[in-house]
Amino acid sequence: MSMAETRTPGGSGQARTAPEGMPSLPGLALARTMIELKQFFRQRDSMVFTFAFPVILLFIFGSVFSDELAPGVSFTQYFAAGMVASGIVLSSFQSLAIGIAVERDDGTLKRLHGTPMPPAAFFLGKIGMVLVTSVIQTAILLVVGALLFELDLPSDADRWLRFAWIFVLGTAAGTVLGIAFSSVPRSSKSAAAVVSPVVIVLQFISGVFFVYSELPSWMQNLASVFPLKWLAQGMRSVFLPESFVTQEVGGSWQLPQTAVVLTVWLVVGLLFSLRTFRWLKRTDG
Repeated sequence: MSMAETRTPGGSGQARTAPEGMPSLPGLALARTMIELKQFFRQRDSMVFTFAFPVILLFIFGSVFSDELAPGVSFTQYFAAGMVASGIVLSSFQSLAIGIAVERDDGTLKRLHGTPMPPAAFFLGKIGMVLVTSVIQTAILLVVGALLFELDLPSDADRWLRFAWIFVLGTAAGTVLGIAFSSVPRSSKSAAAVVSPVVIVLQFISGVFFVYSELPSWMQNLASVFPLKWLAQGMRSVFLPESFVTQEVGGSWQLPQTAVVLTVWLVVGLLFSLRTFRWLKRTDG
Protein backbone atom coordinates (compact mmCIF):
# COMPACT_ATOMS: atom_id res chain seq x y z
CA MET A 1 0.00 0.00 0.00
CA SER A 2 1.44 3.37 -0.92
CA MET A 3 1.88 6.25 1.45
CA ALA A 4 -0.77 8.19 -0.41
CA GLU A 5 -3.43 5.57 0.35
CA THR A 6 -5.09 6.08 3.72
CA ARG A 7 -7.63 3.25 3.66
CA THR A 8 -9.44 1.89 6.65
CA PRO A 9 -8.01 -1.30 8.17
CA GLY A 10 -11.12 -3.16 7.06
CA GLY A 11 -10.37 -2.38 3.42
CA SER A 12 -13.68 -0.62 2.72
CA GLY A 13 -11.91 1.63 0.23
CA GLN A 14 -13.13 4.82 1.88
CA ALA A 15 -10.68 7.41 3.10
CA ARG A 16 -10.13 7.32 6.84
CA THR A 17 -11.37 10.42 8.67
CA ALA A 18 -10.32 11.57 12.09
CA PRO A 19 -12.88 11.13 14.86
CA GLU A 20 -14.60 14.25 16.11
CA GLY A 21 -12.61 15.98 18.82
CA MET A 22 -9.29 14.53 17.69
CA PRO A 23 -6.31 16.89 18.05
CA SER A 24 -5.19 18.89 15.02
CA LEU A 25 -2.54 17.58 12.65
CA PRO A 26 0.16 19.94 14.01
CA GLY A 27 -0.65 18.77 17.54
CA LEU A 28 -0.52 15.13 16.51
CA ALA A 29 2.73 15.71 14.61
CA LEU A 30 4.33 17.34 17.66
CA ALA A 31 3.16 14.51 19.90
CA ARG A 32 4.50 11.96 17.42
CA THR A 33 7.81 13.80 17.24
CA MET A 34 8.16 13.57 21.02
CA ILE A 35 7.43 9.83 20.90
CA GLU A 36 9.99 9.33 18.13
CA LEU A 37 12.61 11.24 20.12
CA LYS A 38 11.92 9.23 23.28
CA GLN A 39 12.27 6.00 21.33
CA PHE A 40 15.46 7.25 19.70
CA PHE A 41 17.15 8.21 22.97
CA ARG A 42 16.08 4.95 24.61
CA GLN A 43 17.88 2.97 21.90
CA ARG A 44 21.31 3.76 23.27
CA ASP A 45 23.27 1.76 20.71
CA SER A 46 21.63 3.60 17.80
CA MET A 47 21.91 6.95 19.57
CA VAL A 48 25.61 6.48 20.35
CA PHE A 49 26.34 5.39 16.78
CA THR A 50 24.48 8.35 15.27
CA PHE A 51 26.17 10.96 17.47
CA ALA A 52 29.55 9.40 18.21
CA PHE A 53 30.53 7.78 14.92
CA PRO A 54 31.17 11.04 12.99
CA VAL A 55 33.08 12.44 15.98
CA ILE A 56 35.22 9.28 16.22
CA LEU A 57 36.04 9.49 12.51
CA LEU A 58 36.87 13.16 12.86
CA PHE A 59 39.21 12.42 15.77
CA ILE A 60 40.94 9.54 13.93
CA PHE A 61 41.44 11.40 10.65
CA GLY A 62 42.33 14.60 12.47
CA SER A 63 44.99 12.84 14.49
CA VAL A 64 46.52 10.95 11.54
CA PHE A 65 46.44 13.54 8.74
CA SER A 66 47.93 16.97 9.33
CA ASP A 67 48.87 17.94 5.77
CA GLU A 68 48.07 21.47 4.63
CA LEU A 69 45.89 21.52 1.50
CA ALA A 70 46.16 25.27 1.03
CA PRO A 71 47.47 28.22 3.06
CA GLY A 72 45.62 28.13 6.37
CA VAL A 73 43.56 25.01 5.49
CA SER A 74 44.56 21.62 6.89
CA PHE A 75 43.14 18.30 5.75
CA THR A 76 41.47 18.03 9.16
CA GLN A 77 39.49 21.21 8.54
CA TYR A 78 38.52 19.93 5.09
CA PHE A 79 37.48 16.60 6.59
CA ALA A 80 35.50 18.27 9.38
CA ALA A 81 33.38 20.18 6.87
CA GLY A 82 32.74 16.92 5.01
CA MET A 83 31.75 15.12 8.20
CA VAL A 84 29.14 17.78 8.94
CA ALA A 85 27.57 16.93 5.57
CA SER A 86 28.01 13.21 6.16
CA GLY A 87 26.39 13.53 9.57
CA ILE A 88 23.25 14.93 7.96
CA VAL A 89 23.07 11.86 5.72
CA LEU A 90 23.59 9.53 8.69
CA SER A 91 20.87 11.22 10.76
CA SER A 92 18.35 11.41 7.93
CA PHE A 93 18.81 8.88 5.14
CA GLN A 94 20.56 6.05 6.98
CA SER A 95 18.67 6.39 10.25
CA LEU A 96 15.23 6.38 8.61
CA ALA A 97 15.97 3.76 5.95
CA ILE A 98 17.05 1.28 8.64
CA GLY A 99 14.65 2.36 11.38
CA ILE A 100 11.48 2.25 9.28
CA ALA A 101 12.47 -1.13 7.81
CA VAL A 102 12.78 -2.48 11.37
CA GLU A 103 9.44 -0.98 12.39
CA ARG A 104 7.77 -2.55 9.36
CA ASP A 105 9.26 -5.94 10.11
CA ASP A 106 8.32 -6.01 13.81
CA GLY A 107 4.73 -4.92 13.11
CA THR A 108 4.99 -1.39 14.52
CA LEU A 109 3.88 0.22 11.25
CA LYS A 110 0.97 -2.20 10.91
CA ARG A 111 -0.28 -1.32 14.39
CA LEU A 112 0.14 2.42 13.82
CA HIS A 113 -1.70 2.23 10.51
CA GLY A 114 -4.64 0.62 12.31
CA THR A 115 -5.05 3.61 14.64
CA PRO A 116 -7.01 6.82 13.94
CA MET A 117 -3.71 8.73 13.66
CA PRO A 118 -3.41 10.34 10.19
CA PRO A 119 -0.46 8.92 8.24
CA ALA A 120 0.79 12.49 7.76
CA ALA A 121 1.31 12.80 11.53
CA PHE A 122 3.55 9.73 11.49
CA PHE A 123 5.76 11.11 8.73
CA LEU A 124 5.87 14.60 10.25
CA GLY A 125 6.97 12.95 13.48
CA LYS A 126 9.82 11.25 11.65
CA ILE A 127 10.81 14.57 10.06
CA GLY A 128 10.74 16.29 13.46
CA MET A 129 12.93 13.57 14.96
CA VAL A 130 15.44 13.86 12.13
CA LEU A 131 15.63 17.64 12.46
CA VAL A 132 16.30 17.49 16.20
CA THR A 133 18.90 14.72 16.00
CA SER A 134 20.60 16.37 13.01
CA VAL A 135 20.90 19.67 14.87
CA ILE A 136 22.37 17.93 17.93
CA GLN A 137 24.82 15.90 15.88
CA THR A 138 25.93 18.92 13.85
CA ALA A 139 26.40 21.00 17.00
CA ILE A 140 28.60 18.28 18.52
CA LEU A 141 30.71 18.07 15.37
CA LEU A 142 31.15 21.83 15.15
CA VAL A 143 32.18 22.11 18.80
CA VAL A 144 34.68 19.25 18.51
CA GLY A 145 35.98 20.55 15.18
CA ALA A 146 36.44 24.09 16.51
CA LEU A 147 38.03 23.12 19.82
CA LEU A 148 40.32 20.31 18.70
CA PHE A 149 40.95 20.81 14.99
CA GLU A 150 40.76 24.58 14.41
CA LEU A 151 37.63 24.44 12.28
CA ASP A 152 36.87 28.03 11.31
CA LEU A 153 33.31 28.80 12.41
CA PRO A 154 31.62 31.57 10.39
CA SER A 155 31.73 35.02 11.94
CA ASP A 156 29.20 36.69 9.63
CA ALA A 157 25.47 36.26 9.18
CA ASP A 158 25.71 35.53 5.45
CA ARG A 159 27.64 32.32 5.98
CA TRP A 160 25.31 31.14 8.74
CA LEU A 161 22.37 31.85 6.45
CA ARG A 162 24.12 29.79 3.75
CA PHE A 163 24.65 27.02 6.29
CA ALA A 164 20.96 27.14 7.27
CA TRP A 165 19.54 26.63 3.78
CA ILE A 166 22.07 23.94 2.88
CA PHE A 167 21.36 22.16 6.18
CA VAL A 168 17.57 22.33 5.82
CA LEU A 169 17.53 21.36 2.16
CA GLY A 170 20.01 18.52 2.71
CA THR A 171 18.11 17.22 5.73
CA ALA A 172 14.80 17.36 3.85
CA ALA A 173 16.23 15.48 0.86
CA GLY A 174 17.88 12.88 3.10
CA THR A 175 14.65 12.37 5.04
CA VAL A 176 12.38 11.65 2.08
CA LEU A 177 15.08 9.51 0.44
CA GLY A 178 15.41 7.52 3.66
CA ILE A 179 11.66 6.95 3.78
CA ALA A 180 11.68 5.85 0.13
CA PHE A 181 14.71 3.57 0.54
CA SER A 182 13.21 1.91 3.61
CA SER A 183 11.15 -0.27 1.26
CA VAL A 184 14.27 -1.78 -0.33
CA PRO A 185 15.45 -4.07 2.53
CA ARG A 186 13.41 -7.26 2.59
CA SER A 187 13.62 -7.56 6.38
CA SER A 188 14.99 -5.84 9.46
CA LYS A 189 17.89 -8.30 9.52
CA SER A 190 19.13 -7.13 6.13
CA ALA A 191 18.37 -3.41 6.60
CA ALA A 192 21.78 -2.33 7.89
CA ALA A 193 23.59 -4.51 5.34
CA VAL A 194 21.60 -2.94 2.51
CA VAL A 195 21.65 0.71 3.63
CA SER A 196 25.08 1.24 5.24
CA PRO A 197 27.20 0.31 2.18
CA VAL A 198 25.35 2.92 0.12
CA VAL A 199 26.35 5.64 2.59
CA ILE A 200 29.93 4.39 2.90
CA VAL A 201 30.48 4.35 -0.87
CA LEU A 202 29.04 7.85 -1.22
CA GLN A 203 31.35 9.09 1.54
CA PHE A 204 34.39 7.77 -0.33
CA ILE A 205 33.48 9.29 -3.70
CA SER A 206 31.91 12.57 -2.52
CA GLY A 207 34.91 14.36 -1.03
CA VAL A 208 34.41 13.33 2.58
CA PHE A 209 37.29 10.91 3.18
CA PHE A 210 39.40 12.19 0.28
CA VAL A 211 39.91 15.57 -1.35
CA TYR A 212 37.28 15.68 -4.08
CA SER A 213 39.44 17.45 -6.67
CA GLU A 214 42.06 14.68 -6.40
CA LEU A 215 39.62 11.86 -7.19
CA PRO A 216 39.50 10.32 -10.70
CA SER A 217 37.25 12.24 -13.07
CA TRP A 218 34.87 9.29 -13.53
CA MET A 219 34.43 9.13 -9.76
CA GLN A 220 33.76 12.87 -9.60
CA ASN A 221 31.15 12.55 -12.35
CA LEU A 222 29.46 9.68 -10.52
CA ALA A 223 29.46 11.49 -7.19
CA SER A 224 28.01 14.65 -8.76
CA VAL A 225 24.78 12.77 -9.43
CA PHE A 226 24.15 12.22 -5.71
CA PRO A 227 23.37 14.74 -2.97
CA LEU A 228 26.26 14.06 -0.57
CA LYS A 229 28.84 15.55 -2.93
CA TRP A 230 26.89 18.81 -3.05
CA LEU A 231 26.24 18.80 0.69
CA ALA A 232 29.96 18.39 1.37
CA GLN A 233 30.91 21.13 -1.07
CA GLY A 234 28.27 23.42 0.37
CA MET A 235 29.60 22.88 3.90
CA ARG A 236 33.14 23.60 2.71
CA SER A 237 31.87 26.92 1.37
CA VAL A 238 30.64 27.70 4.89
CA PHE A 239 33.52 26.50 7.05
CA LEU A 240 36.61 26.93 4.87
CA PRO A 241 38.20 30.28 3.90
CA GLU A 242 36.93 31.91 0.73
CA SER A 243 40.45 31.59 -0.70
CA PHE A 244 40.02 27.82 -0.81
CA VAL A 245 37.46 28.13 -3.60
CA THR A 246 40.31 28.04 -6.11
CA GLN A 247 40.99 24.44 -5.03
CA GLU A 248 37.46 23.32 -5.91
CA VAL A 249 36.63 21.71 -9.24
CA GLY A 250 35.74 24.55 -11.59
CA GLY A 251 37.09 27.14 -9.15
CA SER A 252 33.65 27.77 -7.67
CA TRP A 253 31.54 26.70 -4.69
CA GLN A 254 28.72 26.00 -7.19
CA LEU A 255 26.00 27.03 -4.74
CA PRO A 256 23.23 27.42 -7.36
CA GLN A 257 23.95 23.88 -8.60
CA THR A 258 23.89 22.67 -5.00
CA ALA A 259 20.43 24.13 -4.49
CA VAL A 260 19.16 22.61 -7.75
CA VAL A 261 20.57 19.11 -7.14
CA LEU A 262 19.31 18.92 -3.55
CA THR A 263 15.88 20.18 -4.62
CA VAL A 264 15.69 17.61 -7.42
CA TRP A 265 16.56 14.81 -4.99
CA LEU A 266 13.97 16.16 -2.55
CA VAL A 267 11.28 15.92 -5.22
CA VAL A 268 12.49 12.51 -6.42
CA GLY A 269 12.53 11.17 -2.86
CA LEU A 270 9.04 12.51 -2.19
CA LEU A 271 7.64 10.94 -5.34
CA PHE A 272 9.24 7.57 -4.60
CA SER A 273 8.02 7.75 -0.99
CA LEU A 274 4.46 8.28 -2.17
CA ARG A 275 4.67 5.37 -4.60
CA THR A 276 6.71 2.77 -2.73
CA PHE A 277 6.11 3.20 0.99
CA ARG A 278 4.53 0.15 2.59
CA TRP A 279 2.96 -0.22 6.03
CA LEU A 280 3.03 -4.00 5.89
CA LYS A 281 5.74 -6.61 5.46
CA ARG A 282 6.01 -8.27 2.07
CA THR A 283 4.64 -11.48 3.58
CA ASP A 284 1.57 -9.63 4.87
CA GLY A 285 0.43 -8.53 1.45
